[in-house]
Amino acid sequence: MAIQSMVLDPNAATYTDDQIVGKINAATAQITRAGSVAATARPIATGEVDATALAAGAIKTKLGTEADGNKLVSASLAAAAGVTNAQVAAGLAKANLDALADTARGYIKTSPTTGQFKIVSIERDADGKLKSDYDDAAV
Repeated sequence: MAIQSMVLDPNAATYTDDQIVGKINAATAQITRAGSVAATARPIATGEVDATALAAGAIKTKLGTEADGNKLVSASLAAAAGVTNAQVAAGLAKANLDALADTARGYIKTSPTTGQFKIVSIERDADGKLKSDYDDAAV
């Protein structure tokens, strides 16, 4: 499961395969492949660092000692915010967000069926292109 991005340009021109090859062959900019450069000589790419590349407890050490072990939010913080396990378990937070007006909600509510993909985010860029992020694992 990974998040993928797709950008749609409503003003994009369509090209035949031969036209695409012609444009690539006529390009003056060098086409490179980041993977052919040693990792130490380039920025870290998405997905290059995983749990095996981190020292045990490194993240916890950076975050500081936490009374609740490996949890990022302590029970005392949750209690101060008035959040209970029952609320989380019952899905009340999601229900409250889903009840907001479409323009106030701040997220896209999706309901994919078998074989479809969940949309994670969607926005329209300043240049008019529609960008969508989605989970690449079908429901």
